[in-house]
Amino acid sequence: MFDFQKRLAKLRRQLASSDQPAHLLVSNRTNVFYLTGFTGSAGYLLVTPKHTILLTDGRYTTQVQQECPNIDVEIQRQGETLIELLGRVLKKSKINELAFEATAITKATFDQLSTKTPQVDFVSTSSVVESLRMIKDKQEIAAIQKSIRVNERTFKVIRAQMSGDQTEQEIGFNLEHQMRQFGATGCCFDPIVAVGANAALPHATPGATRIDHNPILLIDWGAEVDHYVSDLTRTLWIGSKISSKFRKVYDTVLAAQLAAIDAIRPGAIASEIDGIARKVIEEAGFGKRFTHSLGHGMGLDVHEGPGLRSTQGTELKTGMVVTVEPGIYIPGWGGIRIEDDILVTPGGCEVLSELPKQLDECIVSV
Repeated sequence: MFDFQKRLAKLRRQLASSDQPAHLLVSNRTNVFYLTGFTGSAGYLLVTPKHTILLTDGRYTTQVQQECPNIDVEIQRQGETLIELLGRVLKKSKINELAFEATAITKATFDQLSTKTPQVDFVSTSSVVESLRMIKDKQEIAAIQKSIRVNERTFKVIRAQMSGDQTEQEIGFNLEHQMRQFGATGCCFDPIVAVGANAALPHATPGATRIDHNPILLIDWGAEVDHYVSDLTRTLWIGSKISSKFRKVYDTVLAAQLAAIDAIRPGAIASEIDGIARKVIEEAGFGKRFTHSLGHGMGLDVHEGPGLRSTQGTELKTGMVVTVEPGIYIPGWGGIRIEDDILVTPGGCEVLSELPKQLDECIVSV
């Protein structure tokens, strides 16, 4: 389904054109999958100018043959650690300089590695593979779209089945159950389901509060399908007559989101997109209540580059997929967030998610 050889070729070109060593040790499990398709829980990937070597243990001997038929594999010997296996492979390959993912290896592991391979000069790197992952190919975009469709179908069922005696926690459980029925591996993060004042917490943990205890209901959920994820948020009004305060806050959040989405295109700077949404919220008098960044990239991980935040100078490029999720959070009252998944296209952007979000479409009677 995914062209792993093409990804490896891009990585090699990137290493060759940089001042980094030509050999890279990949230990981040998501990055290992991105480059090989290996889904095991233990393993290192050694990428050299001519070879791709996956190092793992005997539990995955058959699995790795099925998932990674086109790469070399080294299996741990009985009583051998993964670090010892790596040391043996490095010595056999006569590698004396090796780049490694600094954020994916602990200090203890690095000390062991240095002790086992004193002949190797280790060079720390960061975001080498992640920079490739920011640009999605057609297969990745299709997988993300599939995940979004599952996410949307799930929400429609959950919304249709809502009753006033349901709790935040019950809705969270139902979300995961329903998305699995529609083909998801599961949730890509624990769903956020927050009623009333709980919605003032951007990452609220679902509890025992019933949804008829307050008319504000914020739901943030995401499915994993074919290894790729989606991430959506909708804020609902439970009841009939919307309060003037809710209407004002909701309209502000929606205006901020639409303004930011309208500005997304190749060449736009991530921090500037964040600033556009933030300005709308500030001018409405809620600037101090927008307490997080505007959005984030997503793909294999629910949070990956690029980040849409005030400190991010990344230039948006065709193929990037980001969330746009402005929010206003008022302690003691509640919070409103609206989130969609956006693809950067050659001519601007495409909103991949299709759930209704106009205020009058977010009223639920229970």
